[in-house]
Amino acid sequence: MSLETSTEAIRERIGEDCGLGATLKFNFGDEGIVFVDATKMPNDVSNANSDAECTVDITLTDFESILSGDLDQTTAFMSGKLKVDNMGIAMKLQSILG
Repeated sequence: MSLETSTEAIRERIGEDCGLGATLKFNFGDEGIVFVDATKMPNDVSNANSDAECTVDITLTDFESILSGDLDQTTAFMSGKLKVDNMGIAMKLQSILG
């Protein structure tokens, strides 16, 4: 999967109103950024490197494994593959990323 494919997958899962009510950035390091602005309707997903209330640091490969169901989000977090700086917002992601 590419950054573009992952961005589209997030856009589909976020939909018009994901209920997050915050800004979120998926930081894939050198592979890019996916920024989610769920403070406005409809929610906006882009590749802008904007300031966010919560940043999720993860490799694109591990993120794709979470989206496909091959890697559990909790396992990724506990093993250090997924790092977050705002646990309250990150907990709301579980229902979005499935």
